[in-house]
Amino acid sequence: MKRKVRILWLGLMTCNGNAHSFLNYPYLEQFFSDFEFIYHPIIDSDYTLEDIISKEIFCDILLLEGAIGDDFIKADIPAVEIIKKYSNIATKIVTVGTCATFGGIFRESNYQNISGLHFKANERIYKFNDFFEKTISISGCPIHPETLVNTLYAIKKGIELNLDIYLRPKEYFAYTVHNGCTRNEYFEYKVDNHHFGELEGCMFYDHGCQGPFTHGSCNKILWNEINSKTRTGLPCLGCTEPSFPKQDLFNTKKNMGIPEYLPIGVPKRVYLTLAGITKAFTIDRLQKKLFND
Repeated sequence: MKRKVRILWLGLMTCNGNAHSFLNYPYLEQFFSDFEFIYHPIIDSDYTLEDIISKEIFCDILLLEGAIGDDFIKADIPAVEIIKKYSNIATKIVTVGTCATFGGIFRESNYQNISGLHFKANERIYKFNDFFEKTISISGCPIHPETLVNTLYAIKKGIELNLDIYLRPKEYFAYTVHNGCTRNEYFEYKVDNHHFGELEGCMFYDHGCQGPFTHGSCNKILWNEINSKTRTGLPCLGCTEPSFPKQDLFNTKKNMGIPEYLPIGVPKRVYLTLAGITKAFTIDRLQKKLFND
């Protein structure tokens, strides 16, 4: 009988949103034939949290969900000490979600020195410098279950993942949410969407859509295999990025009519040139579809 890969899932300062998202993975039966949780915050497992704290139980992979601060896992046991203990035991460490990776919403409180394992590009929490060579990060609020599970299978098979500067697998984070968005033609021709829930029009110009500068696979690996925020008529919130959550989420800040933040890799002069050209065109097909339906 083959040995299952042993996983410890530690919940830190978290809403458990990633744990619940994981439960939406459609092939859990197959997953549990290859992996087992020695501890999970909401799934029955062989050991209790008390066991995890008081003993040193072998695990192959340590999963961290939630922001890290000067908090305690239980009683007077600092969370940082438990993380360090199992970081020494596990072969790989995976940060699950934006809070564990960058601090997320909890970081905004400025309480208890809260952050994720990363601050900014190439700047990490000093307490965990020794463990970054074995760390893989999966950001998102919440993470896509397929991204997590596929990463775990890559670890199981010994596949060396190509990572970006935040240690995220480039297979899922090398392109933007804008890439694959079904509204790209509206973006190109500056046809705006003016109300949430509409199925036509671009949400970048009016509603603060972060898709053009957010790294993620939401429009390539669809949620529940059928949908994404932008497909259903909501702007991307940029939840995979270190800047999440941005202030004034649903508003596009402009200077003299030009968005303050432009798509990744597009210089302002080029943007102005392209905007001037596209605004000179009237695409009846797009305008009629948006305003006459």
